[in-house]
Amino acid sequence: MTAGTASRVAAEGVPEPYRTYPPLLRRGDTVAVVAPAGPVEVPETTAARDLLESWGLRVRITPRLLATHRGYLAGTDDERLEDLTEAWLDPEVRAVVCARGGYGTQRIADRLDYRRLATAGPKFLAGSSDITCLHHTLGERLGLVTLHGPMPACRPVHEDRSTAEGLHAALFGPLPRSLPLTGPVLVPGQAEGPLAGGNLTMLASSVGTPDAPDTEGRVLVLEDVGEAPYRLDRALTQLRRAGVLGRAAGVVLGDFTDCGPPDQVEALLRDRLSDLGVPVAAGLPAGHGRRQLTVPLGVGAVLDTALHRITLPLRERTPQ
Repeated sequence: MTAGTASRVAAEGVPEPYRTYPPLLRRGDTVAVVAPAGPVEVPETTAARDLLESWGLRVRITPRLLATHRGYLAGTDDERLEDLTEAWLDPEVRAVVCARGGYGTQRIADRLDYRRLATAGPKFLAGSSDITCLHHTLGERLGLVTLHGPMPACRPVHEDRSTAEGLHAALFGPLPRSLPLTGPVLVPGQAEGPLAGGNLTMLASSVGTPDAPDTEGRVLVLEDVGEAPYRLDRALTQLRRAGVLGRAAGVVLGDFTDCGPPDQVEALLRDRLSDLGVPVAAGLPAGHGRRQLTVPLGVGAVLDTALHRITLPLRERTPQ
């Protein structure tokens, strides 16, 4: 087994989470819906509220959620920063749920006051795509497990039962013990380490910034959407040249939705990843596909290509 970042092992021999898993939610808890990236429209906001309220949650829509700026941002940088900060610091809010991705999170990442945010205690951050930036910055700096998964304003969580159930389980329990891998094995083997990663393009574009991805000894999850094969090649090559891929303990590939012919995409992934000397497996239903499982980033995990799964030795933290 490939050793990841120094593993903490409990007395009974089960690896402990590398970061704090926030207390599970229960009916009646308050969650905030924010848009730190692209703009959200009224129907999407309604859909997000309806889903979360159907789970018995109280939903707080942040004041500037429906703001727009330049046609592709959910308000100005100041507005998005204030919404996210106010939601996180609200003592009643137990989870901050991103309505959608798009673009814009990187524009506010360097302005977040992480010391101030840390005073709020552990709570959930949920989202994916452009939210990859927040998973790394908040998760790493606050020592929290964050949830890379479907967003409540987007269609998959409303149209696929397993997508919704996966997000619900990650928030309320029972926590998943494993994640399936249904695609080809590019490089066989086992690897152990904290789960990290997210959207490939976002990870590549963060190289050289204060929040460049830390992949040392980690099981790296990669996915993307709408990127032609040569763009995927460029992003992977950037991560290779920066040493990001070479430090990972293993690589797991999620969905590469609308990225060109599947056989061409698979050939590209083999070309860029098969010589890293670590296990590489595809077929994790995560990212931008019709089925989007929730991946708890920062949790110690075991990738086993022979079993076609990622084992998650999670302990549930009871609601407060």
